[in-house]
Amino acid sequence: MSTAPQAKKTSQTPATDVPATTGTTTRPEPSAAENAQDQIVRLDPALIVRDDFNARTTDTAPDDDLKASVAELGVQEPIHVRPRPDGTYGAFKGWRRTQAQQAANATAEAEHRPTRQIPTIIRADLVGNDAMTHLLSLIENDHREPMHDRDRVKAIETLALIDVSEEQREQMSRALKIKRSELRAAREAARLDDAQLHRATVQGFDLIQMAELAEVSDVPRAAQVLEQAQAKDASEDEGGRGHWDQALAQLRQAKADTEARQTALNELEKAGVPLLPGYFPYGTKDTSRLLTDLRTPLGAPLTQDKHAHCSGHAARLDEEFQPVWYCSDPAKYGHKLRPGAKQAKQAMSEKEKEARGQTIAGNKAWKTARTVREDFVKRLCKGKALPEAVRQFALRTVMSPPYLYAKWCEKGGTETVAQFLGVPDPNAADSRLSRDAGPFDDLVSRQGKAKGWHQVFAQVAAAFEYSMREPKSWQGLNRHQAAYLLCLKAEGYRLSDVEELALAKYLPQTDTEDPAVDLAA
Repeated sequence: MSTAPQAKKTSQTPATDVPATTGTTTRPEPSAAENAQDQIVRLDPALIVRDDFNARTTDTAPDDDLKASVAELGVQEPIHVRPRPDGTYGAFKGWRRTQAQQAANATAEAEHRPTRQIPTIIRADLVGNDAMTHLLSLIENDHREPMHDRDRVKAIETLALIDVSEEQREQMSRALKIKRSELRAAREAARLDDAQLHRATVQGFDLIQMAELAEVSDVPRAAQVLEQAQAKDASEDEGGRGHWDQALAQLRQAKADTEARQTALNELEKAGVPLLPGYFPYGTKDTSRLLTDLRTPLGAPLTQDKHAHCSGHAARLDEEFQPVWYCSDPAKYGHKLRPGAKQAKQAMSEKEKEARGQTIAGNKAWKTARTVREDFVKRLCKGKALPEAVRQFALRTVMSPPYLYAKWCEKGGTETVAQFLGVPDPNAADSRLSRDAGPFDDLVSRQGKAKGWHQVFAQVAAAFEYSMREPKSWQGLNRHQAAYLLCLKAEGYRLSDVEELALAKYLPQTDTEDPAVDLAA
């Protein structure tokens, strides 16, 4: 191996002042850093190592074609490095070319042939600037040869975590042509395994969508469900991500249900309480009874604490995965039925099971849809101008208040209104009896005309959401609630399946009428 020489300047392109020659367009003067990029020197490859902030971490070795080319002709295009404290140089652009030249030089030395140096641009201005080094490396690798999906996401994640100024972070986002929110989402997206990451990339998911997929990736068929939702959104003229939001909410609910069920099962197991089966084979009988139907031999009510030491103490989980307490065989363990207790219900028919299943599914879907709907309301309330149809709906509600609105006003709730407006709840620290009589007076004074109707609509929406808070509300919407949903739909809200089912009897027979206006009258 030859002795590493000092860096030697071999060519220089002087900076030249060129006056503007067209209209009002002025050519920007090159900065000192840009002038420094014109300084090409030749370095011994032995002095060059991989920079710690080189964005490429997979497929970093040169392929056979690159090795053959470099062995024959040497490195033709300059690499980019920055000085290191130990006298070496960190390559953040061109590390594969450097390795190819290192290998070619090793062969040349073994065969007693001359070795080659590498044309290099030394970026002394990047010493200590890890964020910009990483960004330039990411752009270089992304443009030169498609990076591994993992490398790109990991590189963006690293940029998101580096402590830089807001101005620098904005510059990163513009250079990568991604939103600031995508920059933040890279950390979550990096949780996907390589197969999931590749599939999401092929499907065209952005970093936010990848992060959301990572959040629910444990749910069966999550990727397929979100792919179908994305395709539906893309196929519609209005675009947006309405189908995606609804599908994501359902997957989040499925994940929460799985976690809640497992938590409940773990707690029962820890307490030594068996879970009663939901199905009994033909010819066997379910002898269990609810504790609320039972009494002690002396006629006292049986509570969970009193029954805990009974050998028949058991439980089932309700729709919210909360334990419901049973005795597996009251006759065997000496418990009596309370007076007036209903006879044990016989097994449901297939038709009853199907109806119950639909009701449970509908209740869960309604609960899930509310989260998506409230997010849509928040976006309306944060918009620069409230849509005219929404303003009129709020005005009609206030001028001719339905019972649900008047009832909500009596309640005096402020939490949901504050959430919709994106402000702190003015009554968060107060009890119901000590609440401020004018909780939003200061907000009204500060925002004035510009946001006045946003505030009115936030209150109206809060009243409607409160009136539909029960999971079973979808089974009997009144005309005012239907008008509220149709008003949101007209502004771009994507109705979920259960919301469309709830609205079925209110949908117009022709397309020439405005159902939201008619129903709100």
